[in-house]
Amino acid sequence: MVDAAAVAASLISCFDLSRFRAEPFRYWLLEDILPADVCVGIDAIPVAPPEIGDTRGKRETHNSSRLFFGAENRARYSVCDALGAGFQSLGVVERIELLGDVKLRESFLRIEYCLDTDGFWLAPHTDIGVKKFTCLISLADDDSQSSLGTDIYNVDNRLYKRAPFHRNGALMFVPSHESLHGFAPRPIRGRRKSIILNYVGPEWRSKDQLAFPDAPISLL
Repeated sequence: MVDAAAVAASLISCFDLSRFRAEPFRYWLLEDILPADVCVGIDAIPVAPPEIGDTRGKRETHNSSRLFFGAENRARYSVCDALGAGFQSLGVVERIELLGDVKLRESFLRIEYCLDTDGFWLAPHTDIGVKKFTCLISLADDDSQSSLGTDIYNVDNRLYKRAPFHRNGALMFVPSHESLHGFAPRPIRGRRKSIILNYVGPEWRSKDQLAFPDAPISLL
């Protein structure tokens, strides 16, 4: 049984060992961010990659095909509930606030499970506005997918570097006008599995995407 307290403890420990980078914007690289049984539990969720064709460089092009760890999936799958409860816990939120110098009170947790296949790509974008914090967790099957990391760009849209993509690693950042990232077109063998986690402001409209739509962080 996946345990929310173990998720929270793993997150806090991982944050303490994170590698900070200041250029071209502030971001952190992490290793072993989740307990191993959480990764196994996510792998076991019975969902197939959507057949969506060209995304035109945006995930929201095919909103109906996206999978979120909202209230319904939290009730259906214990791993979704444990992951949500871990990131919703005040200890984790306080550690992220301290690490990123960001205020997350009054925000809501949003978790998306991505199964990207060949043909997927994302144009450079910044996540600014309603998104207060972004964490991209990679769930690579093996080393053959190491080239599938998120692309990090300079402010003039020139590629700065490609983040690592391996099992249970993560890229975290506080969205800003400088936080350009994306996924340049490249071959994808199998499924590019990842978790996108955001804390979003109360103005977020798609309440079904929120892990705890009736519980902003400040009300815990």
